[in-house]
Amino acid sequence: KQTIQSIRGMNDLLPGTVEQWQKLESAVRRVTELYGYQEIRVPLLERTELFKRSIGDTTDIVEKEMYTFLDNNGESMTLRPEATASCVRAGIEHGLFFNTRIRLWYMGPMFRYERPQKGRYRQFHQFGIEAFGWPGPDIDVEIILVAKMLWEQLGISDYARLEINTLGTPESRLEYRKELVQYFETHKTSLDADSQRRLYTNPLRILDSKNPKMQELIGSAPVITDYLSSESRSHFDRLCNTLEALGINFAINPRLVRGLDYYSGTVFEWLTDLLGAQNAICAGGRYDGLVEFLGGQAVYGAGFASGIERLVELLNLQSDTPQATSTEVYVAVVEPEAEHTAFKVSELLRNAGIRATMNCGGGKLARQMKNSDQSNAEFAIIIGESEVASNTVTLKYLRTNEGQQTVNIDNLVQLVKQELDKRNSKSEQTRNK
Repeated sequence: KQTIQSIRGMNDLLPGTVEQWQKLESAVRRVTELYGYQEIRVPLLERTELFKRSIGDTTDIVEKEMYTFLDNNGESMTLRPEATASCVRAGIEHGLFFNTRIRLWYMGPMFRYERPQKGRYRQFHQFGIEAFGWPGPDIDVEIILVAKMLWEQLGISDYARLEINTLGTPESRLEYRKELVQYFETHKTSLDADSQRRLYTNPLRILDSKNPKMQELIGSAPVITDYLSSESRSHFDRLCNTLEALGINFAINPRLVRGLDYYSGTVFEWLTDLLGAQNAICAGGRYDGLVEFLGGQAVYGAGFASGIERLVELLNLQSDTPQATSTEVYVAVVEPEAEHTAFKVSELLRNAGIRATMNCGGGKLARQMKNSDQSNAEFAIIIGESEVASNTVTLKYLRTNEGQQTVNIDNLVQLVKQELDKRNSKSEQTRNK
């Protein structure tokens, strides 16, 4: 019979791979807790109108990339391509923005139908933060600091660099948009097919083109900073001054735009030179008008999203890749009569927080000891009729040359904990060297 394969661009995470994800997820939880962000979990499936209104009808995401279908009631539904719109919808629906300020974070899968390639998949995962209610550049600085601390916690700071820009107010952005269209119209024959398609619908995205033949043309285009209001310029100057005062390296990129219509004001990206074309590992900025646009009261907003697959790629460049979560103690059962005792001993260890794997399915002791070695356990515990009769176990050291010993079950947990603590302490000292 023909086997069933996974959907193209939607990947399995297998043991031996998932450990880097767990490391990253733990770091995300630590960092967001330090900054006072609260977790929010939103549905994978939303009404299509939510994304059309927030992201923009003329964006590539809405035009070409969304997984959209009619449900049994004939309503148009979409698997979320990003989570900011869902967070705003949830905030409006549940009154989270009413007369208050709130910091949120999320993590989970997103879906976009595009050509799968390294660092870009049809089911991909993002971690993001959203801060609602702060008008000044101080919150812009904070969300940049959250990302910076995460890179430090993960040990990838040397791989990441920060670029920033501002899109100004919607009014100044509209004026700039007109100038941009006029400029590219005079060079229309030099535009590639994608840029010609975007010229009258989303001209700012032309600036984001990676086509090398277009870079000289883009480099001579008007820059948005020439069209800023005094308020926008002051906001951006304060942001830059604060980043400099904090010793955060950054570059101002006047061509930096975001592909989603709801952005205005500050935009930024964390980039790496180690992942090829898919070089953005984190992107965000301000979206002050989004809550009101989706039907809520006027609330300031700022945040970012970071691609987990790309961060994992950077983690894999490190030498201290975590091993698959292994057992610490393997419990071998010599005779069927010892099985009940083996269960009790295994549970004693687990209740004390010690990872214990009990041999199931019987088998000769030699085979069980081979299994214990392959499990990466530190110790094997052997239980047979004689151990049951004497309320003891045989403790065998698997990673050192120490001889095996007989241990009373009442003293087993304390002894194993002490031995594991010794080994963990030595491992920590070795890493610090």
